[in-house]
Amino acid sequence: MSAPLTLAVRELGGTGAPLVVLHGLLGSARNWQSAGVALAERGHRVVAPDLRNHGVSPWGDDCGYAALAGDVVACLERLALGPVHLVGHSMGGKAAMRLAMDRPDLVSRLTVVDIAPRAYADRVRVEFAAMNALDLANLTSRKDAEARLTAQVPEWGMRQFILTNLGQDAEGRWRWTVNRVALTAGLPAILGNPLAPGEVFAGPTRFIRGGKSDYIRDADWPDLRAHFPSADLVTLPESGHNPHFDARAGFVDAVLA
Repeated sequence: MSAPLTLAVRELGGTGAPLVVLHGLLGSARNWQSAGVALAERGHRVVAPDLRNHGVSPWGDDCGYAALAGDVVACLERLALGPVHLVGHSMGGKAAMRLAMDRPDLVSRLTVVDIAPRAYADRVRVEFAAMNALDLANLTSRKDAEARLTAQVPEWGMRQFILTNLGQDAEGRWRWTVNRVALTAGLPAILGNPLAPGEVFAGPTRFIRGGKSDYIRDADWPDLRAHFPSADLVTLPESGHNPHFDARAGFVDAVLA
């Protein structure tokens, strides 16, 4: 495992018990702004790191979950936080599961959002192919970038999400603000299972899934309970893969219940 990186952190408010939120692939701490503030208003100090290769955190070649979890452990220790209520969405949920196994002393409660401890080999590869094919040197505008992505990424919402990672340097040249090269090379690890057979976290655990998402299937439940024997499962019927966006009030209630 690589040496821990010093993650950038966004404080979303609150002065109560610490609650740490981890974003998903191609996301950043900014994704938690609205839900994080709502959680803070319910009596928690909410802290949102940018995971490695995302946001304004440092870049590193290792995209494995031991490395991601190790960065967050170092972040918690630097901020003198822990044990914390750890909440992770998608890729961040896998990192949270890995951290709970590696350092259960730092996790008072675990909430995993719309992801299971299994491989997702068919996800996001088309989107990464579209990002890798985009000719940044010849872009004229963000609108031009969107038009060029449309053939491979027909869903408007996904295109907008991808484009949150497109920026310009001081000379006005277009660039990806995520470490596209490392993330592309690391996709097998990112899409893989973060846990090994027999690993168990016995602490309080909740899985939250979107009713319109297939990331957590009913068939996943036996494996979830094998790794997390105290776990329960909450379904937000009107949500897709992003319950903290799609059903924020219900999501906040589910996290804190």
